[in-house]
Amino acid sequence: MTLENIKSLIPDYAKDQRVNLGNVLKAENLSEEQVMMVALASAFTIGQADILKNIDTMATDLLDEAHIQAAKTAAALMGMNNIYYRFLHLSKYAEFMQLPARLRMQGLQGHGIDQGDFELMAQAVSAINGCGMCIESHNAALLKHDFSKVQIQDAVRIGAVLKAVADIVEAEKTLNT
Repeated sequence: MTLENIKSLIPDYAKDQRVNLGNVLKAENLSEEQVMMVALASAFTIGQADILKNIDTMATDLLDEAHIQAAKTAAALMGMNNIYYRFLHLSKYAEFMQLPARLRMQGLQGHGIDQGDFELMAQAVSAINGCGMCIESHNAALLKHDFSKVQIQDAVRIGAVLKAVADIVEAEKTLNT
């Protein structure tokens, strides 16, 4: 399973996404490992079976077990946090911001990889999930870890394109069943 397998699932009407997919997975401003970590965390977040299986295979060929587990941790934690913190951000009741979250989040620190790389994955996942409060928090952390705005943009572009491709693949599967 390869990038070509994913591209073969994309119909011609979405050829821009086919091109975009190849481009974002060759991000010039991130390392190959960072690109694959972000892609894997994004694929786990999106959950579309074909995309996830192909990205997981690609990641297994490039990443060690610690980075694979950290990508899964980022997807799992942001899946919870993005909903909770989006609620806080969108609620008209400021009192909710004063209440403790009371959600276990030890994986934010105990993931076993470079904190900046973990924040990069969390940023892409937060963008996919649409949590503005989390996006701003990860932006601040990434800038503190000396990531450039272009690198942050590259990570979000990976998530955006994978989400669009996954939606197209899933819609086509629905139409063809």
